[in-house]
Amino acid sequence: MAQRRTIVLTAEQRQALTECRDHHRRPDMRERCAAILKIADGHSPHWGAQQGLLRRRAPDSVYGWLTAYERSGIVGLIGRRHGGRRRRSL
Repeated sequence: MAQRRTIVLTAEQRQALTECRDHHRRPDMRERCAAILKIADGHSPHWGAQQGLLRRRAPDSVYGWLTAYERSGIVGLIGRRHGGRRRRSL
């Protein structure tokens, strides 16, 4: 049986994630920080993906956010934008 992935946060990490969740200018960053905080509070990433966020997400996405946070901290949660028109340099 697979073991549930969890994360233990220090007081400083929890404070930084809470600040990011409440005040970051990008909604995707607020959502990712909220997901990490829910996992730290004892919920599984799968539960967070299905019920813990405002919109349902693929569980693999939330697991990816957790991995990125474990590797690089909040900076790891900043995803690059996909799609859109490519800009030419003049």
